Amino acid sequence: MPPIVRASEIGSYLYCRRAWWYRKQGVESENRGELASGTELHMQHGRAVMAAGLLQIAGFVLLLAAIAMIVYELSGLILR
Repeated sequence: MPPIVRASEIGSYLYCRRAWWYRKQGVESENRGELASGTELHMQHGRAVMAAGLLQIAGFVLLLAAIAMIVYELSGLILR
């Protein structure tokens, strides 16, 4: 059975063939601290992006609620 090649391996190979080869040979990275720091930074950024998206959705919901209330009030004035 041929070995399974994952998409992440292909991406790693295309980004840096030497790093891919080292990983296949079992050579550990020397900058593990920097890699961990970068991973944490990306996670923080992802959480900030998600929070911004949720706030944007909440803003749209509140805007629609305000428009609905204005339409309701104006329709009440017109019917009187």
